[in-house]
Amino acid sequence: MKIASKILVGFVAVEHLFILVLEMFLWQSELGLKIFKMTPEVASASATLAKNQGLYNGFLAAGLIWALGFISDKSQKYQTIVFFLGCIIVAAIFGAVTAKPSIIISQGSPAIIALIVTYLANKK
Repeated sequence: MKIASKILVGFVAVEHLFILVLEMFLWQSELGLKIFKMTPEVASASATLAKNQGLYNGFLAAGLIWALGFISDKSQKYQTIVFFLGCIIVAAIFGAVTAKPSIIISQGSPAIIALIVTYLANKK
């Protein structure tokens, strides 16, 4: 169960690194336009905001990576992972309500599953 938790948390971190790349560097590219269903004009007008969003996604990924790779104390590692997964879940709920309902599936579901498995793996 602990290995599954690490794999799922790692997956969520990689997903958010991918989102960072999309929002910060590929927002106005063909791929960005296709994924986010935007016109070039909308992408151009919102590029600065997208870079900001991408940076925040990078911080979420960095927190999970930091917890997985650099925190040795089990309790602190668990608390840090739960905190960052919780942040992702809250952001996914807010994004689903305010921007695009599918965000709860694409970003929220992996974080929720990782949180449940992490909880079960650390349950005493």
